Amino acid sequence: MSHPSANAGSSSQDDTPRDGNPGFADDFSTLSVHAGEARQKPGDSITDPIFCASTYTFVNTQSVIDYIEQNQAREEYGRYGNPGERVVERKLASLEGAEDAVLYSSGMAAMVGLLMSKLNACDEVIFFDECYHRSREFCTKHLSRFGVVTRQVRACDYEAMEAAINPHTKLLISESPTNPHMSCVDLERFAQIGREYKVETLLDATLATPYNMRPITYGVDYVLHSATKYLGGHNDLLAGCVCGAKDKLEPVRKLRGIMGSINGPQNVYLLARGLKTFELRMQRHNENGQRVAEFLESHPRIERVLYPGLPSHPYHEIARETMRGFGGLITFLVKDADWRETASIVDAVKIPRIAPSLGGVESLIEQPLVMSYYQCTPEERREYGIPDNMIRLSCGIENTGDLIADLAQALKA
Repeated sequence: MSHPSANAGSSSQDDTPRDGNPGFADDFSTLSVHAGEARQKPGDSITDPIFCASTYTFVNTQSVIDYIEQNQAREEYGRYGNPGERVVERKLASLEGAEDAVLYSSGMAAMVGLLMSKLNACDEVIFFDECYHRSREFCTKHLSRFGVVTRQVRACDYEAMEAAINPHTKLLISESPTNPHMSCVDLERFAQIGREYKVETLLDATLATPYNMRPITYGVDYVLHSATKYLGGHNDLLAGCVCGAKDKLEPVRKLRGIMGSINGPQNVYLLARGLKTFELRMQRHNENGQRVAEFLESHPRIERVLYPGLPSHPYHEIARETMRGFGGLITFLVKDADWRETASIVDAVKIPRIAPSLGGVESLIEQPLVMSYYQCTPEERREYGIPDNMIRLSCGIENTGDLIADLAQALKA
């Protein structure tokens, strides 16, 4: 296999082993550092420069004509691309094992961009009902205004998903693992349903990351990430991406150029830098998630722990088959606690900060009832599966023993 930097300018797809599922690359850290980059960079810098340009110049009129007629790989206007952005896209495609990737200003921008490029009036999409609520909201409240129909079925109910497919269905959408319930999709079956009915499939793999799961290997058409989370990894940027086949992403990229959902050059640089340590961070996230989940499950004050790495999780076997590790996100329920007592535990921790989001080096903690569903009725929260005693913990890369000791004191208090 050639060095991943040797083919810079291509998708780096050939640098990723494909033999066997789930198709994890043994050289993942090498890809994280070098994939998509030129070996010798402008100015002989070891890092890719930040291109703070809104427009790009041409030598003469003929060079403009050559650019158009020959479809040259260069930049024209900032809304259509940035050299640093191209590097990050190639790197993300390589890590995902995809032909191409399109970078966006946020995960939601990536979701909106993909849906807007693929759907027309009277088309239908089918969601598993544990998908990110803002993604479902965009479809049910906004795409519906343009005649797009959204159908929701219970997460991982493949028979219900098949039954909901009709000639108007254009996209099957899921997450894996889901947030905050951590349900894991049978990727092979999900992709097979799409192929059988000739419907494209989209999987939001933000919680899994390319390090822990490779949906493309199973035949999923599009893989979406909120790069704000584990890919960026430092709670200091917003970004999103869609990975997939180059020809399928071409209309997505063209619409992004019209909509303008692009990342600024400084953000692109931060994402590129965060990806350099991606494997190292994920190894610690996986370790912390597993050990903290095991501690919580053994604690007398905890009613239930939702974490795919635990044998008690209903989708543990699916997770073992499709994932290398199980990430740093843990959801748990406090035994016999109302929402105020649950909040007191959240307030008592010393290391995790109370905040939304996940996947950064700092641990974060929140009570979903308060953070995301406070304005919902009790009936709506029951429908969404958000009980009063639920806590969501995103383990960062701190010392594992320190996190466990902190949780122990908070539960004791």
